[in-house]
Amino acid sequence: MKAIYPGSFDPITNGHIDIIKRASDFFDEILVAVMINSKKQYLFSLEERRKLIEDSFKNNKKVKIDTFEGLLVDYMREHNYRAIIKGLRTVTDYGYEAQMALINKNLYKEAETFFIHSEEKYSFLSSSIVKEVYLNGGKLSSYIPNHVENALLEKIQVTKNNR
Repeated sequence: MKAIYPGSFDPITNGHIDIIKRASDFFDEILVAVMINSKKQYLFSLEERRKLIEDSFKNNKKVKIDTFEGLLVDYMREHNYRAIIKGLRTVTDYGYEAQMALINKNLYKEAETFFIHSEEKYSFLSSSIVKEVYLNGGKLSSYIPNHVENALLEKIQVTKNNR
């Protein structure tokens, strides 16, 4: 069975990577679906986010990457996906993700959401926190892969130079 793991991934973190790796133990294919969320302002472009994910999984044949805009269920229906993977860090995540699972099921009866709880060491980790830690001089090596840290360093330098 194949599953879809949607998210913004701005940037991908070790927490995301852990969820994808663990999900790939149960599913034949994991599609990491990089989405555009109109409510978010991104540091990395859609293609940059896609490339960072590709580089993270270049040796994992079970992981595919695509981008989309619009409703997840429309993408799922069009590409014949039924399983959604969602990572949970906190009770707050559960409340939001449970609501999303119900609306997705209501819009697309074949959709089933599978929740994977984050490892304790990633339970506080988000892309927003990674960017905040970096902007304030914190160390990132346990939060993101080296290639993502390098891309973040380059992106922040370019952003600072363009001000």
